This record gives sequence, structure tokens and C-alpha cells, in this order.
Amino acid sequence: MNMTAQADIRGVLIQIAGARLLLPNATIAEVLSFADPEPIADAPEWLLGRIRWRGWQLPLVAFSRLAGIAQEKGGLGSKVIVLKALGGDPKAPFFAVLTQGFPRLVTVSDSRLVTRETEPSLLPNGVQAQVLLNEDEALVPDLEAVERMIGETLQQAA
Repeated sequence: MNMTAQADIRGVLIQIAGARLLLPNATIAEVLSFADPEPIADAPEWLLGRIRWRGWQLPLVAFSRLAGIAQEKGGLGSKVIVLKALGGDPKAPFFAVLTQGFPRLVTVSDSRLVTRETEPSLLPNGVQAQVLLNEDEALVPDLEAVERMIGETLQQAA
């Protein structure tokens, strides 16, 4: 038996304006309907504001804007996914991302996932890799970099 083979992992494809994101299913805490966020003074245009969720004030990110892919705005039919932050900051254990509709559950296996060889400097802001999963093009976001950008922005706005 081949012990080096990676086990399949559960992932989600998330539609954003102009692209799809591929994330591990385990990073998603909840999917919510879009509601207008509370604005944050002097925030960059990709940081739409804060939303309330289970007693938290979560920063809401328009990933398409952050990555420079499209001018994304929330509206009717938009969803918000709450993601578990990977950075380990107990004051900011979650953040939210604007999406177009519900995430789609997918199985990610080595044989079905092809990473596009892209010069790191050519990748969009906040993106770790461009991949093909069963013919679906997707971006793998660099969640830790996005968290750092949110943290830096919120510190400046404070």
C-alpha cells in the first residue's frame, strides 16, 4: 500500500466576482445572508466594514477587490462566509468574506488538483496559488496574508 498518497480533503468552491476561491471546508464557520456592514473610517475599499456575528464584530472583506480582480459590492443574493482565522489572534478569531451565492462542497485529491505554475509576483494580491480542480479554475487565497492585511488596516483605523 502506498503510504505517501495524500488523503482526499473536503474543500469548498466559493464564487466571488470574477473568480472562484478554493478553501478547505474546515475553515468555514458559517454562511450568512448579506447585510450592509458598519463602515470603518479610512478603510481601503476591499474592507467593506464590520458585521455582527455571535457577539463578534467581524471585518468583511471583498476578496475580488483585495485581489484586484473586480469591483465587488454586496447586494441581493450575496452571501457572507465566516472564516476561522488561522493567525491565532484570540481577539480576532474570525473574519468574513463576501461571496456570490452558497459555497459548493468538493472533494480535493492530488489526482484532480493541478497547480498552475505562476511566478509568485504575478499572482493577485492575497492569492497563494492558481489551480485547476476538475476543470474548474480557482484561486487558493493566502488566508494568513489576508488576516495580516486586515489586522494592519484595523490598527491604522483605530
